[in-house]
Amino acid sequence: MDPKRLPDGLAPWAVRTENSRGRLHAEPGGGARSPFQRDRDRIIHATAFRRLQYKTQVFVYHEGDHFRTRLTHSLEVAQIARSIARELALEEDLAEALALAHDLGHPPFGHGGEDALDAMMKPYGGFDHNAQSLKAVTRLETRYAGFDGLNLTWETLEGLAKHNGPLRRPSPYIVEYDRLHPLELNTHSSAEAQVAALADDIAYNNHDLDDGIRARLFTLEEAATLPLVREAHAEALRANPAMPPDRAVSEVVRRVINAMVNDTVAETRRRIAALAPGSAADIRAHDRPVVAFSDGMMEANNELRAFLFQRMYRHWRVNRTTQKCKRALQLLFTLLHGEPRQLPPWWQEKAGEAGSPAAAQAVCDYLAGMTDRFALEEHRRLTDPSVPG
Repeated sequence: MDPKRLPDGLAPWAVRTENSRGRLHAEPGGGARSPFQRDRDRIIHATAFRRLQYKTQVFVYHEGDHFRTRLTHSLEVAQIARSIARELALEEDLAEALALAHDLGHPPFGHGGEDALDAMMKPYGGFDHNAQSLKAVTRLETRYAGFDGLNLTWETLEGLAKHNGPLRRPSPYIVEYDRLHPLELNTHSSAEAQVAALADDIAYNNHDLDDGIRARLFTLEEAATLPLVREAHAEALRANPAMPPDRAVSEVVRRVINAMVNDTVAETRRRIAALAPGSAADIRAHDRPVVAFSDGMMEANNELRAFLFQRMYRHWRVNRTTQKCKRALQLLFTLLHGEPRQLPPWWQEKAGEAGSPAAAQAVCDYLAGMTDRFALEEHRRLTDPSVPG
């Protein structure tokens, strides 16, 4: 047996089910399923998870059937997270649950939708999709008779709240929830949560690279000006000199993902060896993440991100759609905030008086939960007199 693994197969610093801090609302045990397996299953069955199928990653759903959505992105993050967690002898089910849940709070239309809601909610504390993910699983999901939300374990909620690390200035909802169920916001999260967060970076950079090439926003040869992509491209051509161009894209992306995963595992092992943690608590108390890229891979990842920002996220075709969708979401917010009686009954009750902070928050939650296509349909219903309400 690996001396760094305990008899249960996990590293000493992994989160353990027997040490879980449990759920806010006490529940009977899950039988054959561990607490983190139950968390994963609850997330998969959540309404918010199903909606990710029609939420934008970069391209709005009607622009093509084969581009990533928030759902396919989340599944790809989960696959990468499980691979890294297994290699590092961490609690795979917790890493997977966090990967599947990390984007539940994203509004329609990708980052454009997030910017639109943040602008409209500035007088009321702004909008943050990580906080909205926490809100989705602690309040907005209504699947259980005994409580709002999914009643996930403390460890899963901690990882969602601290997806980007310790929170020095947490958003209003995270502050509100932390008063009820303290999540130790000023520390780092577990190694499993750090794995899920880095798997998110690996997935979206590489899959946006793939989608950007297939959308003809740039070519593989242009992307290969980046050293990391160039090396993967050369390796793919050495292995398969006569492969068709469409297969070359997949071969390159696969190799870049593999390089990033291998680098993460090696750098994490180096940091773990230097820290010599004895428990998950030591990981949380450390002054920096233990799951990370090496300096060289961090530089390469930043170069890739800068390339995608310039050639994809700010491409005129993407910008045109983004701006149209932002305006549609902002108009929906204005119309519904000013006249919440246009909301469905349950949301009307939450909204209360027109123009109030409560109405703003209810409208924001309502809009954030929409899919791209439902938001566009709602926009037509409220602005086009010929469309039945």
